[in-house]
Amino acid sequence: MLRLAAENGTSDIVASPHSNHQFKFDPEIIAEKVEELRQASGGIVRIHTGCDFHLSFDNIQDSLQHPSKYAINHKNYVLVEFSDLLIPKTTDEVFYQMQSVGMIPIITHPERNMLLQRRLENLETWCESGCLLQVTAQSFSGRFGKHAKAFADLLLQKGLVHIVASDAHDTQHRPPSLKEAYEYVAKEYGVARAELLFVKNPGATLTGAAVEKELEELAPVKKWYQFWG
Repeated sequence: MLRLAAENGTSDIVASPHSNHQFKFDPEIIAEKVEELRQASGGIVRIHTGCDFHLSFDNIQDSLQHPSKYAINHKNYVLVEFSDLLIPKTTDEVFYQMQSVGMIPIITHPERNMLLQRRLENLETWCESGCLLQVTAQSFSGRFGKHAKAFADLLLQKGLVHIVASDAHDTQHRPPSLKEAYEYVAKEYGVARAELLFVKNPGATLTGAAVEKELEELAPVKKWYQFWG
């Protein structure tokens, strides 16, 4: 997977094992595994630590006591994954508590969650309050179905997408490639937008720097032939 990522232009990647009822997140073990990967791969891609943080009671309470534990590179950005079955009614309060101790929630792949597809207003509210949205690259190519693609484009047009990630799981069906999605965004919305979502903002999460948020609605880039007719 790291070789594929490097071949497709990726320089940095965040390892994001789940942190939920089934999988316990242990930073020390993760650090050891990441170091093994670095040595085995020869450092062809820089690997950073993180996790897919589920909003379970135990996770929330522990994160409030240890704000950097679950964050990317133990800085301040936390990848939050919602269940496909339930959006907690207390989400607003949970996000407020997380931000009050310095964490910045990044809501992952909302376009693939059927419940969130019907909650655009909630996503807008969470973004306005300081959260970020991360869309999966393959959603733009239709890998997760037409509804996920349509919602990914809608979020992008509304200026609600802050990061595009591979969310890679293997080398075949969900590979660590961003090239196709980058080219799509650059073609439809401009190179500057693609650079922001694929390079600048993801880079900021690695260091804890501020991510650039643009909430104004976007229009697809006009082709020259669209001016005639």
